[in-house]
Amino acid sequence: MGPGPQHKYTVQAQPPAGSCHYGSDNGQPLEDPLCTPGALNPAVTQATLKSTICKSGYTATIRPPASITGPEKAANAKSYGYTGSLRDYEYDHLVSLELGGDPNDPRNLWVQKPSPGHKPGAGPNNPKDGVESKLKSAVCSGKATLAAAQSAIVTDWSTALAKLGLS
Repeated sequence: MGPGPQHKYTVQAQPPAGSCHYGSDNGQPLEDPLCTPGALNPAVTQATLKSTICKSGYTATIRPPASITGPEKAANAKSYGYTGSLRDYEYDHLVSLELGGDPNDPRNLWVQKPSPGHKPGAGPNNPKDGVESKLKSAVCSGKATLAAAQSAIVTDWSTALAKLGLS
């Protein structure tokens, strides 16, 4: 569990430079589970779905501002040993806000590098976003539990839908 949404966010310390290493599954970038194991928002539970993640516009109410995430992204890139342009990398929640991930716990955020086939300079290409949306829909429609969706995304986002029989 992370601390959850804050009224005022502060820039969070990141893992030491060079201490994190990207993984890969079929070419898709994966986080280092030692640096980015995931952290959950304690306000989001199976019992609070209708008033949190299944409520339209919820994630906008808890997302930290760019003035916080910008410095964190630069520091996290150093954690993962990345020194190039951050234009094509996304500072991504391992457990997305729409699946009840903590908004600003450093254990839940990582600089996700582009997926295969990305054209340099085109900005992030993140197929993980589509997986997150499908998982949220499954949770909100009762086809999957919140805990199962969170576990699947933390284990390996690229296989999460198949793991839950949603692909």
